[in-house]
Amino acid sequence: MKKLLNTLYVTSPDSYLSLDGENIIILVQDQEKKRIPLHNIESVVSFGYRGVSPALMGACVERNISLCFLTPQGKFLARVIGKVKGNVLLREIQYQALKEEKMALGFAKNCILAKIFNSRQILERALRDHSLQLDIQKVKQASDYLKQSLKLIKNSNDMFQLRGYEGEAASIYFGVFDQLIIQQKKSFSFQSRNRRPPLDNVNAMLSFVYTLLTNMVASALETVGLDPYVGFMHTDRPGRVSLALDLIEELRPILADRFVLTLINKKIVTSKDFSKQESGAVLINDKARKLLLQEWQNKKKEVITHPYLEEKIEWGMIPFAQAMLFSRVLRGDLDEYPPFFLK
Repeated sequence: MKKLLNTLYVTSPDSYLSLDGENIIILVQDQEKKRIPLHNIESVVSFGYRGVSPALMGACVERNISLCFLTPQGKFLARVIGKVKGNVLLREIQYQALKEEKMALGFAKNCILAKIFNSRQILERALRDHSLQLDIQKVKQASDYLKQSLKLIKNSNDMFQLRGYEGEAASIYFGVFDQLIIQQKKSFSFQSRNRRPPLDNVNAMLSFVYTLLTNMVASALETVGLDPYVGFMHTDRPGRVSLALDLIEELRPILADRFVLTLINKKIVTSKDFSKQESGAVLINDKARKLLLQEWQNKKKEVITHPYLEEKIEWGMIPFAQAMLFSRVLRGDLDEYPPFFLK
């Protein structure tokens, strides 16, 4: 299994990254603030506009270190990658397989089945652990609906029908998401999922963490030799990592949603960590973003047993494990894609 290396998150919008020998140098107003060895890094995520020196960019692509650029608010701007990894034959198989409706539908079904199953697991866990602090009947009804949705999704005849069932199930799940917020309910009230821009504290955190997770999955796909821009469910369009968005579906509830709920319920973040703009958009402030990224890095180091591989791996390696399994299906080593089911 691939070793989990560090992701360097550069949160200061005034930072400029340069190269000195085998080290990344972080400069703020031409003053060196930090020096990090390249060999410890597998990806760099920069929240700012000043950018990276051409020398560092070249060193990163030579070493297969991905560079991702986001706005200070966490909106995706661009990714820089090196030479195409993996063999051409694997990508040709990918392009051909995902154009075949039956195979594409099979992949999509498995991903969405895992998404709804994992979402239901979160609701069931809340019922067990916090039954005195939530509306049991409301959450139980939502859980039962998701259980019925699994049967409908499994019997979907086409992608249009599958998207419909998935959309209805997601609406039910987010309809009771507010029940899962046990602490700080006044500051972290959640009515519905909204984005571009997020209009409340919870949605601001969800959008931010989804961006981090998407970048992880896209990097994992490139690592095993797949094209993250050609997917089977999300529509292909320039600059959109469609396959990463497909595979992220099964991981949203367990890696992102649960992470956000933990930060809120353990009071790691508070209402002071957010600001509301005149447009209504809610932004995470710099201090909270650094804290969130630190907690995200810590979460990635936790060890679990992968339900299919039956190996102990770090949480941060789940995207890589799923990308590897997906590539094995395309190569014919596995009959069908085994998604990540939370146990």
